[in-house]
Amino acid sequence: MVLNTVDTQAVNYQQIAANQLSFRVAASGSGDRLVLCLHGFPESAISWRYQIAPLAQAGFQVWAPDLRGYGGTTRPTGIDAYRIESLMDDVTGLLDAAEVQRAILVGHDWGGIIAWYYAMRHADRVEALVIVNAPHPACFEREVRHWRQLRRSWYMGFFQIPWLPEATLSAGHGYVLGEIFGHMTIHREQMADDLVRLYRRQACEPGALTAMVNYYRAVLRGGGAIRQRRMGYPTVPIPTLVIWGLRDHALVHQNLDRLNDFVTDLTVVKIADAGHFVHEDKPEQVTREILTWLHNKLTA
Repeated sequence: MVLNTVDTQAVNYQQIAANQLSFRVAASGSGDRLVLCLHGFPESAISWRYQIAPLAQAGFQVWAPDLRGYGGTTRPTGIDAYRIESLMDDVTGLLDAAEVQRAILVGHDWGGIIAWYYAMRHADRVEALVIVNAPHPACFEREVRHWRQLRRSWYMGFFQIPWLPEATLSAGHGYVLGEIFGHMTIHREQMADDLVRLYRRQACEPGALTAMVNYYRAVLRGGGAIRQRRMGYPTVPIPTLVIWGLRDHALVHQNLDRLNDFVTDLTVVKIADAGHFVHEDKPEQVTREILTWLHNKLTA
């Protein structure tokens, strides 16, 4: 059951004002260091349900927000509201709201893309970076030129079409979204049926699917990827852990090739028996890898 996957006594759901939006944040812990967990498509903050309590118990303050447009967070309208620059400003706003200068960023999928860009553009505000199945933008640009990745990224082109993606994803109360989880989760027992129903229900709330799809529209139709490419990809100077489920149906593992060209202090952990939602497929292993790595890096 969903309520049993999170220690409800340890997690405090609250609304946090940041960057002129109201973010619904799952918060836990009271340590001096903030871990900011950024979820991906098509989930919400509860996707970090297996990591929140262990991180808090290890002495960290943990915030897992619903990203803009998702769950209980404000849904601004228009493609321009989902520019990558605005998504990075959300991170800055959340760090300011938490009254911290730097944080440990943990990101999966779209949350990982935001974290990659933020670590490049705002390195002074990131203490450590944990990426979960999200490609570095430069590596993805290289791989999407190959059929092996391009054929898996077909949906990004489909999402550029007006209204049709929303109609497709909302049909049958979000049936297709349920199929996404069924197809891409290797250990289905880790993602209970009522959790999938929650994701479907959240996505089918008024305006939610348009907001979620607008992330993809803003980066392609809105020119976000081009703007960022023109700025260049400076080497990430922050200790970085990349955890990758090798049975990812959306992203080929070749996105990891030559990743050390873009990161000065890189650790890569490959998990063979896990897919795109690796932190949910193999939660104990992923949590252990994160905690061990953070202990080694932050106490060195």
